[in-house]
Amino acid sequence: MKELKIGNLTAKIPIIQGGMGIGVSLSSLAGAVAKEGGIGVLSAAQIGYQEPDFKENPEKANLRAIGKHIKRAREIAGGGILGINIMAVTRNYAAYVKEAIANGIDMIITGAGLPTELPAIAKGSAAKLVPIVSPAKSARVILKLWDKKHHTAPDALIIEGPKAGGHLGFKYDDLMDPQVDEKHDEDVQKILQMVKPYEEKYGKEIPVIVAGGISGKEEMNHYMDMGASGIQIATPFVVTQECDASQAYKDTYLNCKQEDIMIVKSPVGMPGRAIRNKFMDLVKEKGRIAPKQCYRCMERCNAKETIYCISQGLINAVEGKIDDALLFCGADAWKYNKMSTVKEVIERYI
Repeated sequence: MKELKIGNLTAKIPIIQGGMGIGVSLSSLAGAVAKEGGIGVLSAAQIGYQEPDFKENPEKANLRAIGKHIKRAREIAGGGILGINIMAVTRNYAAYVKEAIANGIDMIITGAGLPTELPAIAKGSAAKLVPIVSPAKSARVILKLWDKKHHTAPDALIIEGPKAGGHLGFKYDDLMDPQVDEKHDEDVQKILQMVKPYEEKYGKEIPVIVAGGISGKEEMNHYMDMGASGIQIATPFVVTQECDASQAYKDTYLNCKQEDIMIVKSPVGMPGRAIRNKFMDLVKEKGRIAPKQCYRCMERCNAKETIYCISQGLINAVEGKIDDALLFCGADAWKYNKMSTVKEVIERYI
């Protein structure tokens, strides 16, 4: 099994656990993955939702929780590598990045938008900077911009494909294209070539990690044979004992069928993949469910106009209030019909 090297970090298993918010991948799951030799990833999305003052001051609660969960994950990880996923659309993005760095995080991973200012925010730190990109166009934009404006290049790139869960960096029509898988493979090949001049310019390897719909060793080998350095998986880790979500949330994966998985409209402004439930049916029927409270999670969100509160939907999910929840999942969630452990999930790939 090839190791995954990102700068001076070496993961024995070339698997990054995808960050899942709200509260699905916290210290228990991230620590367990890191302990097994992969890279465990916390999700910063409303990470402080369990803090007593969260509703009154979500930013303060989130900043406090970042430190708490990094510390706890370290205790579990036994020296393993830990990252944190912070969405680019997050309000107070820079504050969360700096707090994670101050608490010794190894890696900052950012999707749901392009982290154009991340190198400046993290300047002087040892944390590895890893953008998530989808089509080759977004990879080209971030490579050129970081080079021109910040005189640097990413430490790695994660290519999130059309079968991924949660927010997707594709247009709806692209996701419905019958040739979407073939086009994704073409994008992977383009990005593998795209990083080479930047590797030469900055004298470092820029490993490419592929994500989305990689449910076993066969799919993993497909991308590794293409030249990828590793994979990112998330959905298989939801139905593990170590996952931080409620059992009711895990049961929605265990019990769903392929036809239950749908593309939904997210308040973030991107398509998302989720399990159909009463909440999604109600959103479709009414067009909008007015938020009862604004948690100030996104930089650009008007509570008077947003189709529903994404924070409340995801908090309901992780707490097991399934009928009122947004149940993000990957395209292959229907394949997982029994509980397992982090160790057992990783063994499927090695």
